[in-house]
Amino acid sequence: MNELPFESKPVPPSGHGTTLQTIRRFMRRDESFACLTCYDATTARWLQRAGIPLLLVGDTAAEMILGEPGTIHAPLDFMLTLTAAVKRGAPNTFVMGDMPFGSYQCDDAEAVRNAGRFLTEGRADAVKLEVDARFINLVEKLARAGVPVVAHLGSRPQAAKQEGGYRAAGRTQDALQQIVRDAIAMEEAGAVMLLLEAVPNEVAKAVVDSTSIPVIGCGAGTACHGQIVVTQDILGLTDWQPAFARPICELGDTLMDAAREWMRRVSEDELGEHPYQMKDGKPAQPPTSTPDPDVRESTRS
Repeated sequence: MNELPFESKPVPPSGHGTTLQTIRRFMRRDESFACLTCYDATTARWLQRAGIPLLLVGDTAAEMILGEPGTIHAPLDFMLTLTAAVKRGAPNTFVMGDMPFGSYQCDDAEAVRNAGRFLTEGRADAVKLEVDARFINLVEKLARAGVPVVAHLGSRPQAAKQEGGYRAAGRTQDALQQIVRDAIAMEEAGAVMLLLEAVPNEVAKAVVDSTSIPVIGCGAGTACHGQIVVTQDILGLTDWQPAFARPICELGDTLMDAAREWMRRVSEDELGEHPYQMKDGKPAQPPTSTPDPDVRESTRS
């Protein structure tokens, strides 16, 4: 087995990984923590080895995995399967499951059942919902049921069609104040964390100053306790990246180079030594075929 790079952090023993208490300690110590999206066990394993404390199985999987044009096309069972896969790949990492469009907006009882499925089938440590003050009752019910809720405020991609497209949020004083009121209401309702997307830094700072739970930013400036981006963006695998998630490497180019090299090896039969040999050491013989009885009879006649 290959040794891990020297800068990688050791993986804690099973059962002693990142928990909600870990995230809260980061906040109390004013230690900014990094988060990333993840959709499969293999990537999750490597991100855990890197020391990433929190992974979000986001509904961006609809775009990154399924090739859909928006996040509302992520089916519930699909999200549950991916969340469980990520947790299996990174069992000592805090894994947040993203409740997809339609899984919690219709009926509170259905929402509680679906959130429970994320904790049981999906093995998630928390669920994320795109909400505002209208969802106070639902967040209270989820908290009462024992579901750790991350309230997603600011720009809400699941509401993009209602807004006429993806838009930044909180860009006026009135909008800032409303997001702060929503954040306070979510904490009072029992949310354990907040996620702010696409808001000015002033909004994030006001939310952080007005609440006492961890705040994760996604294009929300530096005031947040944690920062999250789509992993494919910083790997250079997407054709367009937001300004707050510029590529750190160009893995897309590396992937193309590897694919082209494999094509070359195949075309030139450079596959290396074949690993499978006949056990008895004898050269393979063509199978002896027995003529079909009907064929024999017809031949005799």
